[in-house]
Amino acid sequence: MEDHEAAFSIKQLSGYLSRYYGKNVIILLDEYDTPMQEAYVYGYWKELVEFIRSLFNATFKTNPYLERAIMTGITRISKESIFSDLNNLEVVTTTSEKYADCFGFTEEEVFQALDEYGLSDKRNEVKSWYDGFRFGPVRDIYNPWSILNFLDKKQVGSYWANTSSNGLVGKLLQEGEPSIKMRMERLLQGKSFQTILDEQIVFDQLDQGENAVWSLFLASGYLKAEHAQFNPLRRKMEYELKLTNLEVLRKRLWTI
Repeated sequence: MEDHEAAFSIKQLSGYLSRYYGKNVIILLDEYDTPMQEAYVYGYWKELVEFIRSLFNATFKTNPYLERAIMTGITRISKESIFSDLNNLEVVTTTSEKYADCFGFTEEEVFQALDEYGLSDKRNEVKSWYDGFRFGPVRDIYNPWSILNFLDKKQVGSYWANTSSNGLVGKLLQEGEPSIKMRMERLLQGKSFQTILDEQIVFDQLDQGENAVWSLFLASGYLKAEHAQFNPLRRKMEYELKLTNLEVLRKRLWTI
């Protein structure tokens, strides 16, 4: 299939579905940035950017059969102009207040599930392993995949942390500045550090900006923001970052 055919494929499929069912379609695009991370790691970034821009334009901008769409991913990459042709985008990040309790299980939900499974005595252990995620002002959000696996197997383990791709994070740790490695050692010791975040990731500049690296780790779930305060000198929010929980601490990635 030629690139232009692939770029218009979802738009064409939308048209077929719309005509058959008599209504416009809803498009759910999960982990839209995963192919882009792979492209950055393996050296075909520019080629993929050109294709993705065409795909998104045809699918979300000029698609008359589209009712609405939801896209999920861990990186906000609007600076790459991938979304430059799209209107009316609402961006929700880890620091946003909207939908803050919808990205995982709340502590109340987890503890209720443990009670139903007769695992009430495991509350503290489960909290140490899988708690720690924070979205906006909401704390104590648990990883759903890890909790479901724990309820099934009834023992703690690295369920989520070892399912995600380590390519990009490993590349950044191995090729990053010495300051990144020093801060990572500090994190592995259970300590924290403060930094300014840049939620609009520019892949071509990840090896130039340390703040973007930590923003990526936060969005990926490897780090959590303990505290946030406004830095008047830099006129930006400054965050205290720490490893999320025991599952992340024992992730195989840190041995690369």
